Amino acid sequence: MRLNLRLIIGLIIAAVTLFGYFFNTSTNPVTGEKQHVNMTADQEIALGLQAATEMEQQYGGESSDARATAEVQKVGQRIVQANGLNQKTKYRFQFHLLADDQTINAFALPGGQVFITEGLLKNITSEGQLAGVLAHEVGHVIGRHSAEQVAQSQLTQGLSGAAAIASYDPNNPGSSMARAAAAAMIAKLVSLRYSRNDELEADDFAVKFVPAAGYNPASMIQVMQMLQSKAGGGGQPEFLSTHPNPGNRIEELQKDIRQQYPQGVPGGLKS
Repeated sequence: MRLNLRLIIGLIIAAVTLFGYFFNTSTNPVTGEKQHVNMTADQEIALGLQAATEMEQQYGGESSDARATAEVQKVGQRIVQANGLNQKTKYRFQFHLLADDQTINAFALPGGQVFITEGLLKNITSEGQLAGVLAHEVGHVIGRHSAEQVAQSQLTQGLSGAAAIASYDPNNPGSSMARAAAAAMIAKLVSLRYSRNDELEADDFAVKFVPAAGYNPASMIQVMQMLQSKAGGGGQPEFLSTHPNPGNRIEELQKDIRQQYPQGVPGGLKS
């Protein structure tokens, strides 16, 4: 009888999970795309803030370099404001410089928390390159890529049902499952690896965002060339681990730029 009850509970969890994933969609306010995202913008913001502390700790906390931090924040906010992202979305973007000067990485959390390490910043040689990195991460936020992956992760976990059923407390139904779900979401964000399509979409966003802020999108190609040279010298930058690079990203960027500016990139943009 107990086994049958567990099977019934498992089937219910699977059905609710499937229904929640496939029927709970939202429209991206920037792209107009229908997405399988089961969080509101406010929930994304809260989740990003909750995960931010743990992510900062992994990279030595916030940088003590006030001038470099101010530069990162200035360029980041310039991208946001020039593209009207505070008006188009509920997100309130915040840009952080992390103290780790050995790790080459940048990443974003849902809701608008964007991070870059001192290790990456010191290898960037122009303001335009910094703008390209930050705009790429902003693209992940606008594309709601983290939220999509969390939803996909919840779908997988819900279908397996094992953890939820094993931790089920009949005297307090749902409590342990809620805690497990929250912990799983944080773990997913901390170990996030974007898909190739997510990366290409973030690049495409960046190609559109940086010129509006006065920067040359070709600077992004220079960043990729630098990352490739670092990887070729051994000890792959963490950026290329958390941002997988199947295929030729440089070629894709060049294609995006040509599509955006068939007559050539306008003059006067900052490199």
